[in-house]
Amino acid sequence: MPDSQDSAFQCGVIGHPAGHSLSPALHRAAYRELGLNWTYDAHDLAPEELDHFVGHLDGSWRGLSVTMPHKEAIRGWGEANELVELTGVANTLVLNNPELGRPVVRNTDVGGFLTAFAAAGIESADSATVVGAGATARSAVVALREMGVERVLVLARSPQRASGLKDLASNRLGMVCGVRPLESGQVLPADLLVSTVPSKGVTELAEPLATSAQAVFDVSYHPWPTALARVAAEGGRPVITGLDLLAGQAVEQVRLMTGGEVDFELLRSAGQEELRRRGDL
Repeated sequence: MPDSQDSAFQCGVIGHPAGHSLSPALHRAAYRELGLNWTYDAHDLAPEELDHFVGHLDGSWRGLSVTMPHKEAIRGWGEANELVELTGVANTLVLNNPELGRPVVRNTDVGGFLTAFAAAGIESADSATVVGAGATARSAVVALREMGVERVLVLARSPQRASGLKDLASNRLGMVCGVRPLESGQVLPADLLVSTVPSKGVTELAEPLATSAQAVFDVSYHPWPTALARVAAEGGRPVITGLDLLAGQAVEQVRLMTGGEVDFELLRSAGQEELRRRGDL
């Protein structure tokens, strides 16, 4: 059961930048659904401001959603579980939760990917291409492995920076993993393509990327549609968006912070409404 609506806790999202985040719209919608008198705001924090901000949160704070560039540094502020240790990143900090008894950090992006794929009717695959090698790509690879993917190709602007992701896929998850420069445009046919980089980074390669897979997951949601999503949709391929990921991972964040359950579609609709209000949809 969620906390009593008589309690007014604070939550928020931290990132740099953070003002564009849709998380306030999603979490506020969840609080309304659960009857909670909670607040949730965006806080723009440069990397050097993180420790001061988190260190001065008082007992009125229940949790933080964490986006770039803080997904690695936030691990030092709570007890990690196996999934955080595996991916090396966290996107959730839960504070002052009487059921947990201690601050914990969690990765809800992996579950967010799985929820978003499932909402599109995709629950298994054999092969995938992942564009990017950062924190979100690590969560994507773990989610893909849980879906049964055995072969993954990583396309990275700097293949050297993808060494950690290759180690995760090959040595810790038992996948067959190859790495190629993104600029080479050398893409292999795959069941799924997941792009974890800003949309402008793949605009020129949208055609070969989108047509190489049976379904496309683009973690961007603004501006929309991206070139990658447009090509995929024109070819009749299913397209999963960054809003789907955001809503999927927020379902678990809300549960961790409040103890309450909310529906994926409720949060996704709240995000769409906010994008329309901004004129971005």
